[in-house]
Amino acid sequence: MNRYRTLQITVLVLLGILLIKLFSIQVVDDSYRRYAFNNVLQRNVQYPPRGEVYDRRGEYLVKNKEAYDLMVIPLEVKQFDTLELCRLIGVDKERFKKELRRARNYSRRRPSVLFKQLPKEFKLRFEERNFKGFYLQYRTVRSYPRKMAGNLLGYVGEVTDRIIERNPYYRMGDNIGMSGIEQAYEKELRGKKGVKIEMVDVHGINRGSYADGLYDSVAIPGKAIHCTIDPKLQMLGEELLRGKVGSVVAIEPSTGEILVMASSPTYDPDQLVGRDRGNNYMKLLNESRRPLFNRAVMASYPPGSTFKTINGLIGLQEGVVTTQNRYPCHMGYTIGRGVKCHSHWSPVNLVEAVQTSCNAYFCYVFRDIIDNKKYGSAKAGFAVWRDYVESFGFGRKLNSDFTNELNGNLPSLEFYNRAYNNRWNSMTILSLSIGQGELGVTPLQMANLCAIIANRGYYYIPHVVRAVEGSDSIDSRFYERHYTKVDSKHYDPIVEGMWRCVHRDGGTGAIARIPDQDVCGKTGTAQNPHGADHSTFMAFAPKDNPKIAISVYIENGRFGATVAAPIASLLMEQYLTDTITRVDLVQHIKNMNINYPNYDRKK
Repeated sequence: MNRYRTLQITVLVLLGILLIKLFSIQVVDDSYRRYAFNNVLQRNVQYPPRGEVYDRRGEYLVKNKEAYDLMVIPLEVKQFDTLELCRLIGVDKERFKKELRRARNYSRRRPSVLFKQLPKEFKLRFEERNFKGFYLQYRTVRSYPRKMAGNLLGYVGEVTDRIIERNPYYRMGDNIGMSGIEQAYEKELRGKKGVKIEMVDVHGINRGSYADGLYDSVAIPGKAIHCTIDPKLQMLGEELLRGKVGSVVAIEPSTGEILVMASSPTYDPDQLVGRDRGNNYMKLLNESRRPLFNRAVMASYPPGSTFKTINGLIGLQEGVVTTQNRYPCHMGYTIGRGVKCHSHWSPVNLVEAVQTSCNAYFCYVFRDIIDNKKYGSAKAGFAVWRDYVESFGFGRKLNSDFTNELNGNLPSLEFYNRAYNNRWNSMTILSLSIGQGELGVTPLQMANLCAIIANRGYYYIPHVVRAVEGSDSIDSRFYERHYTKVDSKHYDPIVEGMWRCVHRDGGTGAIARIPDQDVCGKTGTAQNPHGADHSTFMAFAPKDNPKIAISVYIENGRFGATVAAPIASLLMEQYLTDTITRVDLVQHIKNMNINYPNYDRKK
């Protein structure tokens, strides 16, 4: 009897526990209820339009246009005219069947993207017909009204698995800025995705909005970006660079705003939009002259004679040279293996050395800096020299608003110690005196050097965006002055030499003269072990209160005055006067095509 009673009590206790658990699940704990809802609710992402991009005059550089993804729910597809739908899309029957099979393999009940970025015209024709199981999803794609600045603006592409792993904001099928402004300002441009929650039955069929849209969120459009680019100047720069490999960078010295950033060869940015984007991208990627490579910030070149201005400034600051000191030039520097130079009068002082681009003069100055007795050794002198050069923005990123900006190369003490087993002196590294040797600089860094000289000793970090929608200012780093280690009083002789380079007989940059404008320039012919020398030129104008500083670098263009100087001069004239008087020179440069066997043989 006791055993029977015990069994009854045990059963009652277990039943009580079960009832309490059921009560908890059904009334107290709502997790199972929520789980059930999650199985019947479908969250559809609402994609915002990306922010549009304007130039410094408020005109469109990048717009949005409507596009549509063709979606399919395989289970709902009824018999339809396959050839007719293929004709509307513009694909062959085999391609269509392949995509439809892929959608069926993914899910017969859930929607899949069949074809992306179809134009508005397709939508109008599609809606005139009845294709059961197919529908359109609204998107926006980029449009470029003026077909320019491809490398500057960058392009948008679909996220990869690696991007998704790094940033949980993105999901498969999302787009992201891949280069240029699109990449640098991705967070501002992308906006914020919304969501629309819909009820779906056990078969995956849509049954309408959940709770009348109470829990939906609206997509927030991306912010508009206002660029610093001058559209006329950018267009002219790209026209003058055609048939050449190189770049142009122009900066407003008083603000650091980039007026032009042109890289050649370039591409029509519309090529990387729409259904043909993938094919076009691979064609551009395989082009031997690398049109997707933004040389303005990603290429590293020897600066050549433009770099002499820095050595002159360091020499003045260190007190190893004055404006009165003269050095001889016997067609070059004749000590040791020597450095050749072109014919000009001799001896020359600092101003005349800049004017005539005398190699010998700057060899003397450079050795006086490195071998300065107060430092005790050439190695210690080199370390001091290197600190000066770094203060001009070389050997490091300028921290501009380009994510793929290159450091360039400023050789270190450790590098030379390894290369020469600690046995080297000023003669070993003499090529640095004329901007050769191991030096590597980007065109952006060269334009910034010119802005520093124009400002007599300081610069603002170069940047390509001047305003973001909804913000009163851009990043504070772009408003800060950065001073070099050379006092402002030492810049006047260099400025005078650059002015004479353009405006006085014997100056190497006479071709850069602009009527009624005080142009200060410096030519450079950078030696190239792989072919013809590179042509480079930097300049600013006017001499006082300068409005533009520019650097032009043309690979294999030979002398600085041959190609680079005319291009810089024409761009400055356009910017300063809003017109160009030397029409023949424009045509001459446009018709100039340079052969590049080192690129083209790779085809």
